[in-house]
Amino acid sequence: MKSKIHAALCCTLLLAISASAAAEDATFEITVMTPDTALKVAQAALADCRGKGYQVAVVVVDRMGVPQAMIRDRYAGPHTPDTAFRKAWTAVSFRENTLDLAKNTAPGTPQAGARDITNALMLGGGVPIEAGGSIVGGVGISGAPSGEADDACGLAGIDAVTADLEF
Repeated sequence: MKSKIHAALCCTLLLAISASAAAEDATFEITVMTPDTALKVAQAALADCRGKGYQVAVVVVDRMGVPQAMIRDRYAGPHTPDTAFRKAWTAVSFRENTLDLAKNTAPGTPQAGARDITNALMLGGGVPIEAGGSIVGGVGISGAPSGEADDACGLAGIDAVTADLEF
């Protein structure tokens, strides 16, 4: 009888400990970029592109790929806001610069199927934004003469907030 009670108490204790551990793992903390920071990234990226003579759209998304800021220069094509969004979304979703993704998912490669994912756009110009070792957002640029040029403008936007993001 004592062994049955002892076994029941042990099982109850194990269940209580497991429930406690499960409750602790049920949530987590994340770092989120503020809308003001997203706007600062977009404005700096646009200024960099303008300085090079490019008319572009810039979209900054949060870590979940939700748009936080969008600026389209006056002569940027009508397709550029959507293209910039998809590049930013792709960068945060895949956690990689879209210049690299364009190469890594080229037709004929094992990863080529990633190009068929809805919203994914494997063209240069999407850059993840990191802070403290975590991705906190992404910036996408569309309208410069090449993916490399879009990418450079995005990096300039990120450079404008690097000191703000370090913690």
